[in-house]
Amino acid sequence: TFEPKKDDKLQALIRLLKSDKVLKKHKVIIFSEYMQTAQYLFENLKKAGIEGAAEIDGSTKPKERLGIVRRFSPFYNDSSTAKLENNGEEEIRVLVSTDVLAEGLNLQDATRLINYDLHWNPVRLMQRIGRVDRRLNNEIEAEISKAHPDQKEIRGTVVYWNFLPPDELDSLLNLYARVSNKVLKISRVFGIEGKKLLKPEDDYEALKDFNHELEGDESPLEKLHLEYQELLTQFPELESQLTRLPNRIFSGKKSPKDSTRAVFFCYELPEMPKEDGEKGKKGEREKLATNNEQRTTDENENPQSAIPNPQSVSRWYLYNFETEQIEEDTIKINEIIRCSPDTPRFCVQSHETLVEIRQKIEKYLKNGYLKRVQAPIGTRPILKGWMEIS
Repeated sequence: TFEPKKDDKLQALIRLLKSDKVLKKHKVIIFSEYMQTAQYLFENLKKAGIEGAAEIDGSTKPKERLGIVRRFSPFYNDSSTAKLENNGEEEIRVLVSTDVLAEGLNLQDATRLINYDLHWNPVRLMQRIGRVDRRLNNEIEAEISKAHPDQKEIRGTVVYWNFLPPDELDSLLNLYARVSNKVLKISRVFGIEGKKLLKPEDDYEALKDFNHELEGDESPLEKLHLEYQELLTQFPELESQLTRLPNRIFSGKKSPKDSTRAVFFCYELPEMPKEDGEKGKKGEREKLATNNEQRTTDENENPQSAIPNPQSVSRWYLYNFETEQIEEDTIKINEIIRCSPDTPRFCVQSHETLVEIRQKIEKYLKNGYLKRVQAPIGTRPILKGWMEIS
């Protein structure tokens, strides 16, 4: 069996956490791409005597996730060290996480970050760094300095580490070269002078304009994430209710604008990278095709069988009656479909009309999205929910 003490990468992380003068006593977030790796790191950091550690991954429930984030970064999440102590809660110093925390949350209480896994997407790396490298609030900074005077010298500075593959492995994967090339492509598209991102001595300032999260401003999509988290806080029963809802749930509401008549759709779709050289692309397509042979169904069968769940993503679409156009902008769609608990149900369209529009949407997905992700023939989207806007 594999022994953690023989895991050179893990041992290097433990040595770093125990030897660096900042990491051994101040907050740090450690990002891993994989849930199993995050759990593995957490268990072994505890065994190594790293105190104040916690872990978040895709299996962590949203409400529990919010509590962990608040305990790790209390001052930038409407709390403080004193409030945590008064509530009998232990403050977190070392947070191990997957990319579920790569966007949508404020973690500026920390100034140090470690990328234990090198993500193939450079934008994801920038989003990770953007969790701690954000615009600081002077009032909150004063509170932190008052509560923790020993942090004054590190506030306002961000340091991060990237664990790169061993030279012999990287020569096979060419991972560093591929990710660097992606950075250059992004730079060319947006007219930014290309600079590397992946080594501590490199300067990634030239890419900050591309990802405005790094400047500390909340993007519209980030605000939407926070709005969802706030809903879970206000209505604790909502999460369990959502898991019990059947697929294809339908409802309707009056339009917030007199000129908007539309139908909203939420679909679960396959998510597969299309970039040349993406590791395992062929194998994943073959696996997806094999699974799909067993799971593709007719319209009247179990809708959850239409597509395998692994590597899936939810997408929103809005069909406009007047323009006959399909809107994909999540932020614009959210402004139209937003409801409150007392929003009355309102449906006027005939069943035939709604089915016809749904067929148009699924044809649109078949000829567009499914082709772009190279989904196997027969793969169909799963309709999770839809709503009439009249």
